[in-house]
Amino acid sequence: MPELSLVPEQQSPAAVTPPPGAGTGKPLSVTALRKTYGGVTAVDEVSMDIAAGEFVTFLGSSGSGKTTTLMMIAGFVEPDSGTITVGEREVTRLAPQKRGLGFVFQQYLLFPHMTVGENIAFPLQLRGIPKAEIRRRVGETLEMAGLSGLARRRPRELSGGQQQRVALCRALVYRPPVILMDEPLGALDKKLRDQLQTEIKRIQRELGLTVIYVTHDQEEALVLSDRIAVMRDGRIDQFDTPRELFERPRTPFVADFLGAANFLPGRLEESTADNDAHSLVRLDTGGLLRTRPHSLPQGNRVRAAVQPGRLGLCPPGDGFCTGTVETVTYVGTLVRVTVRADGGDRHMVRLELPAGRAPAEGDKVGLTADPADVSVFDAEDGG
Repeated sequence: MPELSLVPEQQSPAAVTPPPGAGTGKPLSVTALRKTYGGVTAVDEVSMDIAAGEFVTFLGSSGSGKTTTLMMIAGFVEPDSGTITVGEREVTRLAPQKRGLGFVFQQYLLFPHMTVGENIAFPLQLRGIPKAEIRRRVGETLEMAGLSGLARRRPRELSGGQQQRVALCRALVYRPPVILMDEPLGALDKKLRDQLQTEIKRIQRELGLTVIYVTHDQEEALVLSDRIAVMRDGRIDQFDTPRELFERPRTPFVADFLGAANFLPGRLEESTADNDAHSLVRLDTGGLLRTRPHSLPQGNRVRAAVQPGRLGLCPPGDGFCTGTVETVTYVGTLVRVTVRADGGDRHMVRLELPAGRAPAEGDKVGLTADPADVSVFDAEDGG
């Protein structure tokens, strides 16, 4: 059965029962990990160090290499080259059950003939833990996950969110050093996903767990993670905190993937490495845009990137650009606005504004941006 390959070697009760409140995470290192399938490179020289107790997310679209990397760490896929270390122990060629890692799948994979309590107890029974200790640990884990009172139910009697909590409990009950999660909330509706994101983060912090999480959902990654590895074509484009990724993207791909950035073409008129100054970009639309300092040579063709939520409106002629409001879309607490810029190729610019400050379609407006919110990339950098 699939669960049998997910549990570690037998350990003594002392090894799986840390002191109350103690962190159980261990650091994890991946070095030059590579995997190919025929002539296709799925993961290409991926390296990273993950600290004990850290929540790290692999974020990317389909085919980016995020799930293959996770499966190599778990032991379900053998790498062509590279090493994987948990704590001080290299596990690269070990079978999954010998790595001591917890795994939570999207599909739950609960035993339908077992009760909730029996599902959670299963990994401890395999380790020969005494029955009294199993009852204590199962009850403690159920309470932590908000499932007290459901121990005697069968999986078919639970909602999708409750089943996912049970799957998480089963992975947590023996306190593995690292928990791996492969899009565990992908099958749930948005409201339930939001609730479980909060629960997962709370449990991770309370227990000091090291978590590696895979998702293609940018918002989910930003909410949960201490750091995010943004992956593309089998490589890591940027591995950083959510704030740094969103506010200081190092590549156009990261700027676009994390925040659907506007890219405004132009030429760099002034460039400086002085942190107290700013660079100036003459946009193709004719306006002059102040940006964060940049080291690209003056005169270079560039693309200035700014997130829709970091743009503002002003009277026509006062900002870095003037244009006409094309669309206004209400999405709850905010509105999404598109503005067709005057001049040049009449570039379309997207904004996100508070719902009470929406312009009307056809309005003439100016656009403003804080220089600290504007990144600059070489026009030749297609990534």
